[in-house]
Amino acid sequence: MRSDYIRIYKTVHTWTGILTGMALFIAFYAGALTVFKEPLARWAAAPVAALEVPLAETPALIAKTLAAHPGAAKGFQLNLKPAEHEPARLSWVEREEGQDDHDTLNGRHYRATLDAQGNALISESQPSQLAEFIDILHRVVGLPFDTDPNRWLMGVVAALYALALVSGVIVLLPTLVKDFFALRLGKNLKRMWLDAHNVVGIISLPFHIVMAITAVVFAYHDGLYALQDKYLHSGRLANAFNQQRPAAKPAPRDPADMLPPVTLLERAQALSPGFEPSSLQYVNLAGPRAMVRVWGSDPAALAPRAMGGFVALDPWSGKVLSRDFLPGAQDAANTTLSSFFALHFATFGGTPVRWMYFLLALAGAWLFYSGNLLWIESRRKKQRQGEALPGQRLDTRLLASATVGVCIGCIAGVSLTIACAKWLHGHVADLNAWHWYVYYGVFFASLAWAFWRGAGRAVVPLLWLAALATFCIPLTTLLAWLIPGLGLWASSSLAALGVDLTALAGGLGLVWMARATARRVRLGADDSVWSARPAEPTPASAPAPNEA
Repeated sequence: MRSDYIRIYKTVHTWTGILTGMALFIAFYAGALTVFKEPLARWAAAPVAALEVPLAETPALIAKTLAAHPGAAKGFQLNLKPAEHEPARLSWVEREEGQDDHDTLNGRHYRATLDAQGNALISESQPSQLAEFIDILHRVVGLPFDTDPNRWLMGVVAALYALALVSGVIVLLPTLVKDFFALRLGKNLKRMWLDAHNVVGIISLPFHIVMAITAVVFAYHDGLYALQDKYLHSGRLANAFNQQRPAAKPAPRDPADMLPPVTLLERAQALSPGFEPSSLQYVNLAGPRAMVRVWGSDPAALAPRAMGGFVALDPWSGKVLSRDFLPGAQDAANTTLSSFFALHFATFGGTPVRWMYFLLALAGAWLFYSGNLLWIESRRKKQRQGEALPGQRLDTRLLASATVGVCIGCIAGVSLTIACAKWLHGHVADLNAWHWYVYYGVFFASLAWAFWRGAGRAVVPLLWLAALATFCIPLTTLLAWLIPGLGLWASSSLAALGVDLTALAGGLGLVWMARATARRVRLGADDSVWSARPAEPTPASAPAPNEA
């Protein structure tokens, strides 16, 4: 390949990486945590005393709840495996007119159980939305609201990300065989960082391609469906959907006549023997299109959604309304479509695959961080032509400060808002709003500190802040065990304990990074943007240290 073509692709790779790197760092770091969204939710959930309702008694629970609270007929969930974050057998969310049914952050949450006398006991709850908040950071690259414009912006970022992947592979092609497994350790730290950047990028390339393509699809899927309807189906999709609705409103049906949940579960499992149900979602029981979705997963099959898959049944007759999203029983077309979701959300292969995605996402975040560092260091090399100790250019200093503030500020903000899920519980009126306040407060304070002090002077304190914030997660659990009077709590489940152990490992990793960075700042080249020492002119003939 001609060298001028290589330079063009290298320029494309560099600038697409710079334009999207910090946004993608947030998306990948938050996305790594979202892989274990349920353990996070269980860690943050406050303990709730609830009477356990046997599955055989749930028909009475449903009937009495709907009689006492008719608004629940619009939609409620029957939990088959109650846990810390879903302690009640029956729960639902009521939203105001016009609110998105998929909006889990807003609305009033309720739960229902049976008291000792067999009466419906309904109470309003305020579940922690910590895991959902982190997921929003992942979906909209750190922007404050999960809105269509922000998702479209994420789509643009993902498209540029795909372009960076393609151009990066083309740049590496001429030396791929020679450099693929090369990791040259030594005094030339820039060379070592570049080798590590290339190796991680090539090894995880399939993962990144999947993330880029699926992220673009998720960002624009509504528009894609609209174009498909207009140009392929001539607008008949919407009409066909509307024609399925009865012309007249059906007569009300008695919820007591619905099939018992046990029977519905048996019919769902008969369709796919490997299917393991986790909940039943009743929808629109008072309307013309009543159904119950039996949600669950199949360890040997792809799950079409992040929370698994489902089969839709008629709650009165048990008739199968749709099996398009049932893991292990989908046709070829729906399996192909589900594979895009499964590959993005890691809903296949069980726990080993989730851990692999977790590590790949963290490696991806490091990839974007290291890419910016390599560009910054390259500017210093190019400036050192005829000057003994050139001053750093303004764009280089600004990018270095932004990289440090955004990336490390994101880590510190996420860790601290996780810990605050327990520390602020019961002390603030709206805990879910405080997750936003804490994260963005730490994030923007870190960014301001980085610009004020400069990258070299700001990076080490910020790394210590991130380490301390991350240690606060297991420390909170430890204090809950040692000092019960603090009002904290500690779950004994393995899922919640896994959050503490992972945070402990992450905190130790950040301590190592802080110590290594402090040594580099202290002993590195004076003309580096990462140096905390004021630059002093030296003779032009003096050899300059080669530090990254």
